[in-house]
Amino acid sequence: MGNGYNESFNGSLRDELLNGEIFYSLAEAKVLIEAWRRHYNTVRPHSSLGYRPPAPETVTPPLPPSGSASLHLPAAMAPEAIMH
Repeated sequence: MGNGYNESFNGSLRDELLNGEIFYSLAEAKVLIEAWRRHYNTVRPHSSLGYRPPAPETVTPPLPPSGSASLHLPAAMAPEAIMH
C-alpha cells in the first residue's frame, strides 16, 4: 500500500517539477524542490482528501487596530519592557 503512495508522489514530482526544469546547481535544485514541496503540502488540492491540501497553513486573525506599533509585532520582535 505504501508503494502506491510513493509512486503517486514520485509521478507528481516528475510531472509538475522535474520535467519542466533544468537545474544548474545543487543549491538551485534544493531551493526549487523545497518550494514545490511546500506548495504540494500546503496549497495543492489532493483528490483523495476532497480537493483540500494535506497540511494547509494556518491563518492568524488580524489584530485589532491600536495606537502602538509594538502591539502588532510578533512576540520575538517586540521590545522587552525595561524597568529603570
